[in-house]
Amino acid sequence: MLKTNDVYFFDAVEFETIIEHYLNIAKNSLAKKAVELGLEQHPSSIQLKLMKVEILVFENKLIEAVQMLKQIEAIEPYNDEVFIQKALILSKKKQHIEAIAVLKESLSFIEDPADIWSMLGMEYLYLDDYENARLNFEKCVEVDAEDFSSLYNIVYCFDMQESHIEAIQFLNAYIDKNPYCEVAWHQLGRQYSEIGMYREALTSFEYSVLIDETFIGGYLEIAKTLEDLNRYEEAIKNYMITIEVDDPTAFVYIRIGECYQKLENVNLACHFYKKAVKEDPLLDKAWMLLTNACFDTEDYQRALYYVKKAIHIDEGNAFYWRRYGDINLKLNFYEEAVKAFSTCINLGDDEIEIYIELADILLFLGEFDDALKILIKAKKIYKEFAEIEYRLCGLFMILDKEDYSLTHFKNGLAIDFEYHDVINELYPTVFEHEKIKQILSNYKKALN
Repeated sequence: MLKTNDVYFFDAVEFETIIEHYLNIAKNSLAKKAVELGLEQHPSSIQLKLMKVEILVFENKLIEAVQMLKQIEAIEPYNDEVFIQKALILSKKKQHIEAIAVLKESLSFIEDPADIWSMLGMEYLYLDDYENARLNFEKCVEVDAEDFSSLYNIVYCFDMQESHIEAIQFLNAYIDKNPYCEVAWHQLGRQYSEIGMYREALTSFEYSVLIDETFIGGYLEIAKTLEDLNRYEEAIKNYMITIEVDDPTAFVYIRIGECYQKLENVNLACHFYKKAVKEDPLLDKAWMLLTNACFDTEDYQRALYYVKKAIHIDEGNAFYWRRYGDINLKLNFYEEAVKAFSTCINLGDDEIEIYIELADILLFLGEFDDALKILIKAKKIYKEFAEIEYRLCGLFMILDKEDYSLTHFKNGLAIDFEYHDVINELYPTVFEHEKIKQILSNYKKALN
């Protein structure tokens, strides 16, 4: 009919089937056309009108949907779908309490309440009322043990309440009735992991893959639990199984690489990190793992290549810029190191080490004014830190501001006397200054 514009007669049930098919495969425009054609041939069909309401709600045309729903309700006030669509509209308007009231009212008229319990559970989740949400999802599972969506939601509610012991009790009771449910064993293992019961978790995950030998989630959790137990070689074997069962993923390659790194086999670790970036070239974490592995083995040129890849993917990551700065320092690329640490500060990384390192590089480059600005900025955040005071002492003396220099020297001594040797390391000429030596001598006498 759509292709030829010819008109054929279908009964209402056939239109419903056609519309439902289009909705299931997410072809809403065709579903909409089918509704219009259906209502032209069957203008009094309540079910077709309800399907039109469903489409209107999906398109967020709520005013039109409400008007049409009122007309349907006047004819069939206790129709299941009327209650459901009313609740959906209220939910879309974020009127969750009102939606709950409508759904509760519908329970008096509906023969199969499972869908209503599920909707109630979702409405309570929107309100962060995890207790009532869980109770409704539990009713769904009672009538349909294979309603895994509700089962996951129950566990989610326990997680949000941090009620891991109660979750374990619930899942054990569920497994007593449904011992061959790999999903339940998997979720039970996750709960044991949450409270550090790794051996019990491992047993649960092993049951999940015994029930379903292709259950990827089970093998991944077995591997992660074996990592928690420091059994890295066994973890690697289980990660490898996931590659045999399904297509490889960058995540699995990374985990294998990290296991090899913990086994101090850097070559194999890098081999799998490279597989990860080949699988997903935009995975910055993998590039950084390669960076760190090369940095630890003092292969700084290669580390620099990898860290640039990570920064290209995520320029706003201060940690990446810090590592970039560290690598450039090792390679004596001081200008690039300045750029890196300055970027860190601009990105909000205000740890004292960043300021100190940047100031020391600027000092080395003879950029005394810039070094001073960095230290003054640091002092606004870190009020009483000897690392800053002694460096300010040295810089002010170099810049012929003796009074400021001596004040900061005294501040540094008061905060941490032992650390004063840093002046000798960074500013040897300042350390030999007569007034500096006199203050230091007086301070030593006072301490004795």
